[in-house]
Amino acid sequence: MARPKSITDERLLKATGDVISREGPDFTMAQVAAEAKVSVGTLAARFGSKSGLLQALSRREITQVGDRMRAAAEGLPPLEGLRAALTSWFFEGAPDPATAGNHLAQLGVDLMDPALRALLADLHVAIETALRDLVAAVDLPGAPEPGRAARVLHALVSGATLDWSIRPDGGLVDRMLHDVDAVLDAWGRP
Repeated sequence: MARPKSITDERLLKATGDVISREGPDFTMAQVAAEAKVSVGTLAARFGSKSGLLQALSRREITQVGDRMRAAAEGLPPLEGLRAALTSWFFEGAPDPATAGNHLAQLGVDLMDPALRALLADLHVAIETALRDLVAAVDLPGAPEPGRAARVLHALVSGATLDWSIRPDGGLVDRMLHDVDAVLDAWGRP
């Protein structure tokens, strides 16, 4: 009979995200194991390899991002809910430029791996699906159809994050909302 897992995947994946925040794509399984307070063998038995660990992290994000965005918007007027959702998926909290840069550097590595790249495509679909529903609830007479508006807003926030990590000025969320509001204000006019 197999022993029940006393160490959850969630604990291991959270440790992975924390290590990526600090170390970027050069992180090691040993660093993740130390962060999670487990042996490297435990991590390897669960995920197989660094690629397997990153794939599991991506799959978790795909399943959680839409719910996190909807939760950020819940109970707010539609426009404020959309704004809250747009700043909820990228990073937990408001990172410093080095943390943002480490995650963006990991993204660059992920783009070179076919399995991780495919999972990134699924993540973008999940983000844009949640955004499409949130955009549709807002009165934006000058906006394109909700699917296209979702892609534009997703690209805007992604680009603002990249630019902020290179040229930080103020906080990341403030920067995102400054750029998002320019687009939403224009779309709010007929």
